[in-house]
Amino acid sequence: MTSDRFTRFVMYAYLAVFFGYLFLPLIIMGAATFNDSRFPTISPWQGVTLKWFAALWADRQMWTALWVTIVIGCLVVFISVPIGVAAALLLASLHARARNIVYAVMISPLLTPGVIIGISTLVFWRRFGVSGGIFLTVLAQSSFIAAYIMLMVMARLQRFDRSLEEAALDLGASHFQAFRRITLPFLRPALLAGAFIAFLQSFENYNTTLFVRGLRETLTVYIATKVRIGVSPAVNALGLILIAVTVLAVVAIEVARRRKAAAAPAAVVAEPEGEVAAPAVLRPAR
Repeated sequence: MTSDRFTRFVMYAYLAVFFGYLFLPLIIMGAATFNDSRFPTISPWQGVTLKWFAALWADRQMWTALWVTIVIGCLVVFISVPIGVAAALLLASLHARARNIVYAVMISPLLTPGVIIGISTLVFWRRFGVSGGIFLTVLAQSSFIAAYIMLMVMARLQRFDRSLEEAALDLGASHFQAFRRITLPFLRPALLAGAFIAFLQSFENYNTTLFVRGLRETLTVYIATKVRIGVSPAVNALGLILIAVTVLAVVAIEVARRRKAAAAPAAVVAEPEGEVAAPAVLRPAR
């Protein structure tokens, strides 16, 4: 066996182990959904059934927890995205020495354990008579999820050409118009990606949520509670549905991206020769 073949064999073996490590637990979980056993397992196999989907539909407490989780995730996105964008813009406007200090302060929630964030949020707001619930859960999660948005926007701002803003200001645009017509469209990919990450971080959060949820029960807390008394395969059915929805969403986004990329060259070819369209951000307001 030559060195090239050996290297290729090692690479393929590594990829097989890597993807097996990632997807094999999900495959086993999905298969356990169809096993006619009262425990979420594939061994021993007792027959194919769909009753766990019916059990999932009948579990109103789980659907309530899922709804609470979705509401909290949307509120976290609504709060974290503006805070993260504002923090990134602030850091981009500071001098190097001040930027390092402010950056260390803003990034510190990511380095703090979720348990500490949850307990500190609960202790602080109890002094003002605010007990646990959706309000505290959103505040506690936003305190560290906003840092993810800040990092993504900062990475996008590294490639931003400041001369575009200066040109817009020279042409009579206000600072708000320059931000809305130039900076914000440039940051749109980072904002969309950050919003998805913020929602997913909120959706799967457990350590922080456990201390500030009050009487409300999120999906992660509900599943963790079920684990103590025995998990029903209905939880596997819910996981399989979430995986299917995620895969379909990714496929839809990728198809839309490829269609947009294929349509872009056609739009360039359709542009009349000898005529250059002025950028939309620099056209005078009518």
